[in-house]
Amino acid sequence: MLANAELAQDFALLDEQFKELVAALTDLSGIPPVRMEVEVTPAGNFRGFDGGKFYVVDSGSITARYKGSTVFILDEGDLLLPDIAGHTDVDIAVLYGSEAGASLYAYPAMEFMQKVFGDPTGVKLWTRMLITYSGMMLRLTASLTDSETAPTPGFELYEPGDVIIEQGERADFVFNLTSGIADVLVDDVIVGRISEGEIFGAMAALTHADRSATVRAKTLCSVVKVPKEQFTDLIRSNPATIHSLLVDMANSIVNLNEQLVGLQNRSG
Repeated sequence: MLANAELAQDFALLDEQFKELVAALTDLSGIPPVRMEVEVTPAGNFRGFDGGKFYVVDSGSITARYKGSTVFILDEGDLLLPDIAGHTDVDIAVLYGSEAGASLYAYPAMEFMQKVFGDPTGVKLWTRMLITYSGMMLRLTASLTDSETAPTPGFELYEPGDVIIEQGERADFVFNLTSGIADVLVDDVIVGRISEGEIFGAMAALTHADRSATVRAKTLCSVVKVPKEQFTDLIRSNPATIHSLLVDMANSIVNLNEQLVGLQNRSG
C-alpha cells in the first residue's frame, strides 16, 4: 500500500506483513481466482468492479478515492476489500480506479469467507490481517492529522529481554506478536510462552483489569498494538475474531498447566 503522505519505516513493515497474510489466506482458500484487466479509470469505480468480490492486485496499482481525494494506493500483493459503508451511494462511497491500469485476481467474497471461517488457521490469519490493516490505517490517519495530535503507538520492536507488558500495569492495548518469541512471567517465574501470530493481552483489556502477568521478549519481537477500544469494535464487527482469541487463550492455559506439572514434579 502506498500513501500520499510521509510515513515511517514501521508502516512499510506492516505493509509487508499484510501482504504475506493476504497471500497465506488466498492459498488457504484454495479458490481459483479470475484474472481481470483494469483500464485507466480517472473517476468512479473501474469497469467490472463488483462489491461482492475481493480483489488482489497482481500488477499495476488501484487508487482508493473518497469525495474526490486519493486516500491510498493499492499495489502488487494488496487486498481490495470493497467499501461496505456506502458503495451504492457515490457521495459517501470509497471508489476504486486506476491511474495507469492494473491486473487483478478476483475472488467471490462469500465463498472466500466461508473457506476462511471454516478453518481455524484461516480465522487466525484473518484476525491477524485485520489487526495489521488497523495498524496501517492508524498510521495513515496520524500522518494526515494535525501535528499537535499525538499518534497512536501501533507498532514496536523489542530487543531480547525487553518487557512488552508489565504485571500490574493498566491494560490499554491488545497485542499481536507478528514475529519472534516472548516469555510469560508471573512474579518473575516463567509460566508460558507466546509465539509468532498469537494475540495476547486481550483478557485484561476486555475486563478492564490490571495485567496479571509480565510478557518479556525472548528473541527480537515485532508487535502490533491495538487500543482496547478499537479492539472491542473489531470484535463487534467481526465476531470470528473471538474464535482466534479463544484458541490463543486455550494454548496459554495448556502451557500454564505444563509449567505447573513440571514444578510439581521437580518439588516431588
